[in-house]
Amino acid sequence: MHASDADRSDAWARWESGLTKNAANHQPLSPLNFLARAAQTYPGHTAVIHGGARLDYRGFEERCLRLAHALRRRGIGAGDVVSVLAPNVPCALEAHYGVPMAGAVLHAMNVRLDPATIAYMLDHAQTKCWIVDREFSSLAREALARAKVRPLIVTADDPSFRGGELLAELHYEDLIAEGEPARDWLRPDDEWRAIALNYTSGTTGNPKGVVYHHRGAYLTAMGNVLSTNLGRHAVYLWTVPMFHCNGWCFPWALSLVGGTHVCLRHTRAEAIYDAIEKHGVTNFCGAPTVLNMVVQEGRKRSLELARVVDVATGGAPPPAAILSAMEKAGFRVTHLYGLTETYGPAVFNSWQDAWNDLSADERGAKNARQGVRGPTLEGLTVRDPETLEECPHDGETVGEVMFAGNIVMKGYLADPEATARAFKGGFFHSGDLGVMHADGYIQLTDRSKDIIISGGENISSIEVENTLFRHPHVLEAAVVARPDPLWGETPCAFVTLKPGAPEVSAEELIAFCRSQIAAFKCPKHVVFAELPKTSTGKVQKFVLRERAKQSAR
Repeated sequence: MHASDADRSDAWARWESGLTKNAANHQPLSPLNFLARAAQTYPGHTAVIHGGARLDYRGFEERCLRLAHALRRRGIGAGDVVSVLAPNVPCALEAHYGVPMAGAVLHAMNVRLDPATIAYMLDHAQTKCWIVDREFSSLAREALARAKVRPLIVTADDPSFRGGELLAELHYEDLIAEGEPARDWLRPDDEWRAIALNYTSGTTGNPKGVVYHHRGAYLTAMGNVLSTNLGRHAVYLWTVPMFHCNGWCFPWALSLVGGTHVCLRHTRAEAIYDAIEKHGVTNFCGAPTVLNMVVQEGRKRSLELARVVDVATGGAPPPAAILSAMEKAGFRVTHLYGLTETYGPAVFNSWQDAWNDLSADERGAKNARQGVRGPTLEGLTVRDPETLEECPHDGETVGEVMFAGNIVMKGYLADPEATARAFKGGFFHSGDLGVMHADGYIQLTDRSKDIIISGGENISSIEVENTLFRHPHVLEAAVVARPDPLWGETPCAFVTLKPGAPEVSAEELIAFCRSQIAAFKCPKHVVFAELPKTSTGKVQKFVLRERAKQSAR
């Protein structure tokens, strides 16, 4: 006779009854511990390169500890927000450790925002300390004039930028000097404590404050190492802004592998190639527009890379043509997908060996799909946004992409209604529309707000953009809906041609699209212009939608 499941469960409960969590067998997960390990294991290894300056892990940890101690001495600690307005320079990197080591919450701010939006964020976050790079002093001054809060202002005076003004008498280096390199920093007593605050783009109203916890940041950093070929002592070039999902959590991931941060104040193609050659860069990340820049610069230089450089791309669905061009130029591209609410990278296009036998264009098409859930994400699904019924895995049925797991945000700061809507039915609702293929890979078809409905037919702006990218003279393309009295709305394409390319007419591009996709999906209007972008390289479609709307009047 076999014991029932209930009997076995009761027996196990009796055996386990004396086993409890204690300091020896349970510690809250935090990515801050990665730095302590790196400094202990690789104290003399280069941690940070900025211009001609280098800092090893022993020195990097010491500066972060000093920052934490100095903040605590000035009364900034648990639950306080420290905002940072800076590009990808060492003070921003150090803040990713020093601020949460003080028990405070890091708020890395978008340097391209307007003063009114920055003022809103300062007030909404109730910022207690604001570290401002001198390049953005005038922007900060305008924001402070609008804000209600009066935080402690710290000016970061970086030698890589000599313009601007000093916003405050307290300099960042003086603040560092106030602190002591004590290793008894304030470790979180609960891994669900907030580590960072990031704001959404706010294109349809005030931006929402997305709260990250230590556990999620720890796991996302782990996932990055496992999914982006981030090897031991990787040399990572900072091309993704640290204010974008905390640099996709790579500030913490690099310490995990004892890697080297190569700081880059401004993301330019020339500087990227120079850094690859000078510092032996092994990895960098970027939106598709960054990849496009790199492809064009590589063609100008006509050089071959000394070794394969791993690149992770996300932020917008990359055209297959750009992925193919990067591969031909010697870069190995990992396509990833996520949102601010998922700490950045959550879904990866995990490469299949069988794809190696495909043509370059076919490989590019496979890599253009968003992929499968990353190793630290528990749930990824495509569902009907109203019924929550899962869509069939047929590559055709469009639904909303939804997430569940430990790398989903805690919620929106001081906005319980928006948080409840986002978590309806036990899933995080991304707002992205997509399909699930038979092999389990998802592919985005559009943002729900970007889908074009023409005469009752749904048109994916991404599909039309990918078609335009295949034209040999098109550098960039974005497609939005344009109001139409007959069809309701029709596709309107905004196109930038490659430098030096022969003149191409709107009629030629429309004819090219007609040769590739169904006629009803083709643009009815083409506008040749430079595309407006966010600081992370995303095309600002809300700007283009307004232009298209105005042109229809």
